[in-house]
Amino acid sequence: MAKYLLLKHYRGAPAAVNDVPMDQWAPEEVTAHIQYMRAFADRLVETGEFVDEQALSPQGTFVRYDGEGRPPVTDGPFAETKDLIAGWMIIDVESYERAVELAGELSAAPGAGGKPIHEWLELRPLYGEQCTVTE
Repeated sequence: MAKYLLLKHYRGAPAAVNDVPMDQWAPEEVTAHIQYMRAFADRLVETGEFVDEQALSPQGTFVRYDGEGRPPVTDGPFAETKDLIAGWMIIDVESYERAVELAGELSAAPGAGGKPIHEWLELRPLYGEQCTVTE
């Protein structure tokens, strides 16, 4: 088994087919999207392939250690993960091919108008995990 990160982006990835930002969706479209994501995760729990998932809030801050006292905090000017990363899921699967299959299915979550988003998801193995590619 190998663990993979399925990373959902706000921007930075190629445009999705149904490329309407979530903040422009109707409430029932957001609900349908979340229900799809939960049902997908529930199915992976049943197969033993689910590890964890989180949707991320758009709020965020950069913090670093800068000696004694309060660490500096900034909201820019760099590209920040709050502007790029919408959420993630970690899966534990038998093969790279299975990870690709699941990422493709997750990409079809509904969006605006109830139509699948067909968004690009970043698929990355966790560091130190064995990746088996049989292409």
